[in-house]
Amino acid sequence: MTTPIRWMGTPGDTTGLKNALDAVNSQVKALKSKVESQKAAQAKAKAAGKKFMVDATVLKRYQDAVAQQTQLQTEYYKQTGQYDKLLSGTERDAYAAISALFKSYGLESLAGKVYDYVKNGYSADTVSILLQDTKEYKERFAGNEARKKAGLPVLSAGEYLATEASYRQIMQSAGLPSGFYDQPSDFNSWIGSNVSPSEIQSRVDLATNATILANPSYKKALNQMGIADSDLTAYFLDQKRALPYIQKAAATAQIGAAALSQDLTFDQTYAETLATKGITADQANQGYAQIAGEANTMQNLAGIYGTTYGQREAEQAVFEGNAGAISKRKRLASQERASFGGAAGTASQGLAGRGGQK
Repeated sequence: MTTPIRWMGTPGDTTGLKNALDAVNSQVKALKSKVESQKAAQAKAKAAGKKFMVDATVLKRYQDAVAQQTQLQTEYYKQTGQYDKLLSGTERDAYAAISALFKSYGLESLAGKVYDYVKNGYSADTVSILLQDTKEYKERFAGNEARKKAGLPVLSAGEYLATEASYRQIMQSAGLPSGFYDQPSDFNSWIGSNVSPSEIQSRVDLATNATILANPSYKKALNQMGIADSDLTAYFLDQKRALPYIQKAAATAQIGAAALSQDLTFDQTYAETLATKGITADQANQGYAQIAGEANTMQNLAGIYGTTYGQREAEQAVFEGNAGAISKRKRLASQERASFGGAAGTASQGLAGRGGQK
């Protein structure tokens, strides 16, 4: 006897839902085979003038399984955003057009609402109007909400996006740091205050000129700290918003300097990660001193025991407390102790000979 498949998952549990769907698909296939076999036997019996009844219980289970299959398949398409597979004909065309338009606005999250409206028979124009009244739409085009309150005309979606693109291009052309005025939310206040792209261009030009005219020695000192001219321009443009970028640049440079002072590699991207995690200059100096002091020993041990242990693994162990990197380091030290009984080994007297460092 087959058992009905139960999906006890919660919204977002697509893995559990897919497993349940796969199980019910297998169940439907098996029951269908039985039903078809019995119907074939019934047809054969009828041709021979005999009676043969299809097992009503099997047929009912098959029908129930098919119903459940449809339910789970529908839920799976909804959970995974494949709403187009639940529609056909003009409804599917309308959904595709509207969802593509709102995706270009960065509003993929409205796909479910688009599906509901289309399924309920609303026209494409009506759906577009209804979506503009959603919380998601108002947050995406928050500048328009500010314009309404200020009595300014609301921009169309196309005009709004074009204005954002102009702002963004101005910032990129000035070489300003990534993350500094380059997201839609960064431009809400400008759009809401009716600040034109030409006005923003003038402000950026002033900030750029201020950077150019700044004291050369001052700029040189900042550059040596890892603060580029573009960071300084950002600071002149918006001190409050630029300060975190400047602080991050300075912290990254200090971490890089700590690595270079020990003749180690300075990976700016990784140093930025450490700076974001809050690694200070003192911690960087101590950590890289430790890494450099162990480097030859660890590399030699790794070679002896047929593995590798590089700077990145050492950094992960020292600065991040990475369990895998720490375990590997301890394992190499343990292997040396086992080989040399705690005495100074051939690997530059090794960690075991020195008692090991943390």
